[in-house]
Amino acid sequence: MNTSTPTPKVVAITGASSGIGEATALRLAASGAKLVLGARRADRLEALARRIAQAGGETVFLPTDVRRRNDLTALVGLACERFGRLDVLINNAGIGPISPLDELRVEDWEDMVDVNIKGVLYGIAAALPVFRAQGSGHFVTTASTAAHRTVPTMAVYAGTKVAVRTICEGLRQEAGETLRVTVVSPGFVRTDFIDGINNAEVRARVAASRDTLGIPADAVARAIAFAIDQPADVDINEIIVRPTAQA
Repeated sequence: MNTSTPTPKVVAITGASSGIGEATALRLAASGAKLVLGARRADRLEALARRIAQAGGETVFLPTDVRRRNDLTALVGLACERFGRLDVLINNAGIGPISPLDELRVEDWEDMVDVNIKGVLYGIAAALPVFRAQGSGHFVTTASTAAHRTVPTMAVYAGTKVAVRTICEGLRQEAGETLRVTVVSPGFVRTDFIDGINNAEVRARVAASRDTLGIPADAVARAIAFAIDQPADVDINEIIVRPTAQA
């Protein structure tokens, strides 16, 4: 019987300073993973890294704006520099300034494309060569139930999440026998997602649904941890995590 202790995985997370990213960082750190944390809010990143370190975890962090390709390259590079490898990249950063199309909030549309789609692509571009060189690696991407169901005010947001789901499926098919690809699509989660919604009426409606139905961010973190913890020859391709009461 092999009783050797598994080597801790090195996991990089974008959008790590709050919500699902923060919950995932805390859960994975508790299980022994070495973490490389990226997000735009440096103060919150530093506070999270300190919290993990005080609990005995091992982590580094780097302010990261996924709209900038060089930032993703630097985040992956930090993982390799400090820990010698990268086992998992969690493309979690995302925004959702949703609104009716008639409002023509074109800048919000562009931001969603830049963060939700191009940010994921930049993560893939940064990590894929590293994974190929290692002969192993795992992409985990946070999408949304909006990738499966489109409703009014969410046309562009849903479009970005459909795109991400499609890109990741293409990546899975090209990945070969040694790389894993997982998409996790959350429903209503109690996070600060609504802070980016500029339309007051839409923001109030989404907040009411979140406060009534929302599940804790750790529920999604558990799903991510489940996918990561599978044996190397098992690839959990897609997980949908929504409140039981969500339609």
